[in-house]
Amino acid sequence: MTGTVRPAVGLAQLSLLNTTPPQLLGIAAEAGFDFIGARVRPVTAAERPYDLQPGAPMLRETLARMRDTGVSVRDIEFLLLDGTDQQEAWLRMMEAGQALGAGSLTVAAADPDSARLVHTLARMTEDGRGFGIMPTLEAISYQPIASIAQAADIARQAGCRIVVDTLHFNRFRGPDSSGTDPGQWDELRDNAGLVPLLQLCDGPARRPSSREDLVTESRSEREVPGEGDFDLAAVVTILPEGLPVSAETPSDRRVAELGELGWARRLKSGVDAVLVAADALRDAENLQEAGPR
Repeated sequence: MTGTVRPAVGLAQLSLLNTTPPQLLGIAAEAGFDFIGARVRPVTAAERPYDLQPGAPMLRETLARMRDTGVSVRDIEFLLLDGTDQQEAWLRMMEAGQALGAGSLTVAAADPDSARLVHTLARMTEDGRGFGIMPTLEAISYQPIASIAQAADIARQAGCRIVVDTLHFNRFRGPDSSGTDPGQWDELRDNAGLVPLLQLCDGPARRPSSREDLVTESRSEREVPGEGDFDLAAVVTILPEGLPVSAETPSDRRVAELGELGWARRLKSGVDAVLVAADALRDAENLQEAGPR
């Protein structure tokens, strides 16, 4: 095996959505993760809100747990850009992110007006400089910005970056494709330099047939990395070596079966197996390129 760089491995909040950030840090530490992603703003009215604003008791508890465990907060989430003026919301998120030491804020786009979206993201990017926070645009398979190419084009114009989620990477279906769009692989290669973080999960090859089912899968029915049909090792090898990876793998059913810590440990084992497979794939590709000796 070549001397590969071990990537930092994180546990995304969505994997344990009902676990508070301080508790998530403790679970992540016991399971062997290096960092977590923190949800500083709820996405739906049904979600439990976590107050991580400066001065909040939960922020103090979270910072203390970070010191005790050595686990960091690398990214915060989540804002769906809908075309309205959301600056107040993202500034509050950036305040929380700065207090936590995070470096990126994940957003997605429901705004179909690309020019307005570029303007919004450019404003976010400018505001983020004062907090040390970079917006990262995620392509969501059931939103207007659904492909790697679309997200990368918008991000380049706005001066920000993109985050890749292997569920949505595999669920995007182009206009001339009955399954996963094969062009996604070329788009990932072409835009790998824009990606600061890879979110890992697995799933069946068959794409859900409706938008409602896509949303349900995304929020509560993903599979452990390495236990589904996605070619996760190939995705890892396309991206820069040593790129941080985060397990974003919600499953209400299996959290109920295994408990929070059991689920986190299962995810960490899955991610580790994918990274080992990626190392082997890189070695094979390097040998093939070297040719016979």
